[in-house]
Parts: sequence; structure tokens; C-alpha cells
Amino acid sequence: MASSSFFPEEDLSCPVCCDIFVDPVVLSCSHSVCKTCLQNFWKQKGSQECPLCRRRSSKTEPPCNQVLKNLCESFLQKRIQRDSAGPAVLCSLHNENLKLFCLEDKQSICFVCQASKKHKYHDCVPIDEAAQDHKEQLQTALKPLQNKMEVFNEVKQTFDQTAEHIKSQTQHTERQIKKEFEKLHQFLLDEEAVSIAALRKEEEHKSLMMMKKIEKMKREISSLSDTIKSIEVELIATDISFLQNFKATIERAHCTLPYPERVSGALIDVAKHLGNLQFRVWEKMQGIVKHTPVILDPNTAHACLSLSEDLTTVRCSDQRQQLPDNPERCMFYADVLGSEGFSSGKHSWEVEVGDHPYWFLGVVKESINRKVEINRTPSFGIWQIGQMSGQYIEADRTLAMKRRPRRIRVELDYNRGELSFYDPKDMTLIHTYKDRFTKRLYPFLSVGLAVGANNPNLQICLSKSCL
Repeated sequence: MASSSFFPEEDLSCPVCCDIFVDPVVLSCSHSVCKTCLQNFWKQKGSQECPLCRRRSSKTEPPCNQVLKNLCESFLQKRIQRDSAGPAVLCSLHNENLKLFCLEDKQSICFVCQASKKHKYHDCVPIDEAAQDHKEQLQTALKPLQNKMEVFNEVKQTFDQTAEHIKSQTQHTERQIKKEFEKLHQFLLDEEAVSIAALRKEEEHKSLMMMKKIEKMKREISSLSDTIKSIEVELIATDISFLQNFKATIERAHCTLPYPERVSGALIDVAKHLGNLQFRVWEKMQGIVKHTPVILDPNTAHACLSLSEDLTTVRCSDQRQQLPDNPERCMFYADVLGSEGFSSGKHSWEVEVGDHPYWFLGVVKESINRKVEINRTPSFGIWQIGQMSGQYIEADRTLAMKRRPRRIRVELDYNRGELSFYDPKDMTLIHTYKDRFTKRLYPFLSVGLAVGANNPNLQICLSKSCL
């Protein structure tokens, strides 16, 4: 049988679909057509005729053209092999296959090129060997790119986590804002009700007073009216009758009723109810408005720490939260920083430590490395005292304590470079750091598990002074 490579592609193409024959059948007129193409053609025409010569076919099921089918399958197989192997690359000078690679000129050459003057004394290696060496070189160059891709994927994952956390933070913060404003709204509603009640009470009292005076005035007016009428009757009586009744009539004319007095203070004291109303409500509001000198920043909190809704209390748990690894977050130590830093002036705050067995507090530099283990001393940007394993510690030394303080007062004088810790019960000085502060400092708390403690929390205390 003749090879399919000797046949041009058009000889192996169906006259209907113009593609290589698929399951070709041969008609009585000797023309061949794809089986599917013939069935579709006959269905459209409504008659069994050849698509080329229009001659009617005597068979409803034409036989398969097995020879043509084999040729087509062989042709397609060779096409696949040829496409996968790629086109042969020939030397542009000698029209020979490129089999060698010149290491000096860094180019592919043929055997004739190797024997020429240009490449005669050059080191040459087989194409496949050169390709393998260059692949290894490229693989080495690829490794840093792959490592960088891993970093990019990790950062993208962090970004995705951050984006989700932003949504969660927004929803939670919105709920808290509404909750806080509901308290303020309720306070204002209560104050409004108290003010309206006071107004109604005054109205009731003064209205009742006026009603009593009006009733009394009505009685006096009625009595006076009766007297006037009787006198007027006497005035039109006969002279004898008038004179006989004159003594009694003149006595009635001498009315003993005093003249009515105007009532002062009878109107609503509008000034009392409206004067400085907002200021008076604001003064009362200070009783429910809380202020703490330090607010903890949840974006810096270690994953094992939980903060209270008002961001003033922290506790440690043995379960880590799923939080994004943002640059501000403490990842190695169980720390949380204050939301505002200090770069000048005097500042103070107190922390309720209670009977917690493991805690540290003080100030840190804004630039401190929050991701790895470091030496927690001033030289690394940390000024702290704390309690651990029953001992009180400053930097890397033990502090001698007469008693166990339940509250620690921190006083920072940035300009003088002093940070002092006191027991606020009697203002006993615990320790003072003296340094030269040049960077912004942030308050911080560090807390461990409260094993055996009555209160597992550390809490920033409320300010003593009011607004």
C-alpha cells in the first residue's frame, strides 16, 4: 500500500467538510465521503445522491472505504508526530542540521561549520549537552524568582486576610459605636423626661393655685354683685320705702371686701427650665462619660490577647485568634501597645494588675522589632517593670519590693528623660529610668496566663479628673 506521505492533503480531504476523511464510505459512483457528512447531506436533500456528481446511490448504507481510512489515519498520525517534534533547523550557511554548539561564540553550528576556519579551534559540544548546561544555569536563575513568588503569594494571602479582617473590624466597631450612642441617646431621653416632668409639675402646682384664686374671686364677685343689685333696687323704690331701708342699705354699701391683689410668680419659670439647659445636661453627662488616659490599640495586640470592648482591659488566652500579620502587630511577645504615642511633655496613667502573676508594663519605641525575640532592655527600646515567677523585674535585674502592689502608676517626663513607676496607694517609688528619649514612645502592656489569679485581666484605670 502506498504511504500517505506521497498523497497531498487535498486528496485525503472530504469534498463536503473539506477536512481529512473520518470513516469514509465509497458510493457506487466511486466517490468517497465522510459517513457523517453523507448522512447529513442526504437528510438535507431528501434523496440519496452523490454530493459531487449527483448520481443516485443504490445503497442506503454505503460500504466503508477501508484503504482511504487507513491512509487518512496514517497521515494524521504523522502530522501529530511532526508537530510534536518541531521543524528541523538547518544551518543558514551550509543547509545542514545544527548538531553542535560553539562555546566561544555561543551559537549553534553544523559539522561543516566546526571544520571551518571560524570554529576550527573553538570548543564545541553537542546541542543536547549545551542545552542541558544552559537549562541548569537558567534553573539556578529561576530559583530566586520562585522564592520571590512564594513571598508574593504569602503577602497576598496576608492582604486577603487583612481585607477580610477590615470587614470584620468595621462590622464590630459599627455595633460598638451604635451601642455607645444608644447609651448617650438613652441618657438624653431620660434627661428630657426629667426636664419635662419638672415643667409639668410646676404647671400643675401653679395651675391649681390659679384655680383656687379664680374660685375665690368668683365668690367675691357674686357677693359684690348681689350687694350692688339690692342697692340699685332701693334706689328706684318709693321715697318712704327708701328712707325706711336707708340705714340697712348704707351699711351694705360699705363693702368690707379688700381689693384683689395681682399674683407675682404665677407664670412658668421659663428661664429655670431653659437657661443653660445644654450645659446643665452636659455637666450631668460627665457622670456617665468615662475617660482613660491610655486606649489600647487592637491592631498591635498579639493573637493570644483579648481586649475589652472599651479597649482598656486585656487578658491572655492559650488559644490564638486568626489575625492578620500587619506590620504593627506584636508577633513574638504577648504585648499590646497604646493607640497614641508621646514625643514630648508629661504623661501619666495607672494600671490595675491585681493578683496577676505574670505581667510587664512601661513604654516602648515605635520602631521596636515586634516580630522576633529581643533583649527587653532600654538599649533595645523597652523601658519596663514586671512580675514573673513571684519576682519583680526591671530590665534584667530584680527589684526589692516591700509589698505586692495591686496597681502601678506610670509617670513619663519625656523632655527630662525620666520614666518612673509608683505604688499609687502611698506613692512609693518602685523604680525610675533615666535616659535620653529621641523617638516616639508608646505605652504597652504584656500579660501571660493568669494561673491561680482571681482576676485574669490587666486594666488601664479611669482618669481621676473630670472634663
